[in-house]
Amino acid sequence: MNEKKQIAEALNEVMKEVKGIEKSLKVGVGNAAYSGVADKDVKRIIGSAFQKNGLSILPTDIEAEHEVNRWEEADYNGKIRSKQQVFTSVKTKYLLLHTSGESIEVMGYGHGVDSQDKSAPKALTYALKYALLHLTMAPTGTIDGDVTPSGSITPPPVSKPEAPNDETKENDLPTLNKSSKAFKDVETYFKDNSTTKFEDLLANVNIKYKTTKFTENALKKIHNGTDNKEA
Repeated sequence: MNEKKQIAEALNEVMKEVKGIEKSLKVGVGNAAYSGVADKDVKRIIGSAFQKNGLSILPTDIEAEHEVNRWEEADYNGKIRSKQQVFTSVKTKYLLLHTSGESIEVMGYGHGVDSQDKSAPKALTYALKYALLHLTMAPTGTIDGDVTPSGSITPPPVSKPEAPNDETKENDLPTLNKSSKAFKDVETYFKDNSTTKFEDLLANVNIKYKTTKFTENALKKIHNGTDNKEA
């Protein structure tokens, strides 16, 4: 049967063109940081290859589920404030179209977490990004051999923090306090990793910063607000 011959040939050309996509997105801090594939890179690289080969993709159906958790906690001034976390998961369907008129259905899944109204767009972004990656079998990260990833831009080298040895003095580390510029990044790190034990997160932070009891208590409050396992 040759019903989908042209769309299959076009998709094959896309797979030939998209040799790989670099992980240019940095998530988290310290030892818990990891690299990810940016949504904009996936859409730019695969979208360009789609355009060259007469392909387009349209969303046709979304099944969404969401869960809202609300609680109260005291802020740094002792005032009780309401907090919430919204979890959204989506099952999506897309129609991959070819200029010949041929089409095939593509499935996707994604989930997102946010304190306000962005969990749904996060879930939809995740679903489409990985649907495109799986559809084209595009490798991500550093590619072995002499192949240069499509559209890749070599990022500047990032120095990883080294764990202090026995000779490292506590005073050699910068102090992390609530008014410091780094506190916001650390706060986000604790929120994004709320299912990890507080002690493990703090140990990672203490590789780069010296923390005071006041700072540790503030971070624990942030952690407790998003982790039902912590009392």
